[in-house]
Amino acid sequence: MPTTPCHILVEGNPAIIYASRNGKPEKVLPILERFLDKFWQERDISGEMADTPECLVAQIIVRFGFEICEDDYSNLRVGVNYYRPEAEYLYWVGSDRQVKVWVPEPAYRTTPQLGLAGCREMAIEAL
Repeated sequence: MPTTPCHILVEGNPAIIYASRNGKPEKVLPILERFLDKFWQERDISGEMADTPECLVAQIIVRFGFEICEDDYSNLRVGVNYYRPEAEYLYWVGSDRQVKVWVPEPAYRTTPQLGLAGCREMAIEAL
């Protein structure tokens, strides 16, 4: 079974979320976009924006993680120095409420600490 590991990054938060499987855009984007729609609605209704990056990372781990981990949370990790060279996709959630998908280049594979600088942006329309 292919694993397709991925990272999820939130602008304004140093946390790096890593899932060791189920990271293909066809799987992640529908779940992530549905989750983010609800998240942004809740933030707009509450009027609370001060801790949005922190709140978003926490809720991605709890709410989104539940769906992508399929009851096996051993595949989910969080850290601040946790870029993994085997990640196939990096999902960036911007403060502008947009999701961008990045694909690692050879430079990322050898030096994953490059983060997005070692990746190329993938056109979501191509999915």
